[in-house]
Amino acid sequence: MARIMGWGAGVALALAGSLVQAAEPKPLPPKPSVGEIVKASKAADWRPLDLDNTLYMDLPGGRVVIELAPPFAPNHVANIKALAREHYFDGLVIQRSQDNFVVQWGDPDEQNPRPVKDAKMKLKAEFTVPLKNDKHFTRLKDVDGYAPQVGHSNGFPVGRDPKKGETWLAHCYAMVGVGRDNEANSGGGTALYVVTGQSPRHLDRNITVVGRVVSGMPLLSSMPRGPAPMGFYDKPEMRVPITSFRVAADVPKEERSNFEVMRTDSATYQKVIEAQRNRGGPWNVVAAGHVDLCNAPIPVREKGGEQK
Repeated sequence: MARIMGWGAGVALALAGSLVQAAEPKPLPPKPSVGEIVKASKAADWRPLDLDNTLYMDLPGGRVVIELAPPFAPNHVANIKALAREHYFDGLVIQRSQDNFVVQWGDPDEQNPRPVKDAKMKLKAEFTVPLKNDKHFTRLKDVDGYAPQVGHSNGFPVGRDPKKGETWLAHCYAMVGVGRDNEANSGGGTALYVVTGQSPRHLDRNITVVGRVVSGMPLLSSMPRGPAPMGFYDKPEMRVPITSFRVAADVPKEERSNFEVMRTDSATYQKVIEAQRNRGGPWNVVAAGHVDLCNAPIPVREKGGEQK
């Protein structure tokens, strides 16, 4: 009996070993990477930034380039450009860096804030806009938990609700929003923030979003975290000064940053999304079969240069 039990145990171990060996994961077949797809792209797959809707925020460490999205917040975009043209932000500061959330800039003196000239301090909220405002929507086939439909509009991540006839910019990494108080209509663009952490999509349709950073995110995401509540800097010397804040169209040609963005309505960008949705080998062993709206990269590159 002992010999029979030993023989049976040996068979069981052999079977277990064969099952383990059979179940050993294998790398997926190779597929083009995002970098390879971008490298093979054509000139028609790219579009230049609109200089009249591009902002340069110059900091001691370098330049942050922001692309505005007028179809989604026309009044706020116009007001922010007015603020830039009256040099409202020049000499103000980055005053907040909250871990896994946002970096914010504006006037830290709430008691005696810097006055505006032609711009406005407050505007009616533009949390959503009519679907007719968005003429460039390209839908993602992936399911989203925050909107009935999601996709991209001319390089911006958006959500939409066809039943309500509304669309809005999504709170993805690098998106730029307008700070406000509790009142919905208490913001106007004098305080702006950039998402630097996990995409806080619960803010969608609760704050006016005006655009996204296309270059310079490392300057913002690497800011020291503020020690005060909500990541505010509690000492003036911790704040980062804004050297200048200008509309690109107002900047001399030789001082401009020349970036272009991949067209999100192009077949090449659909390949970029698919490369993220179903990555190939040799490292990957399981294809996700899904891509989140905020994890669908929108390539940006300098004209005649490398991808950013």
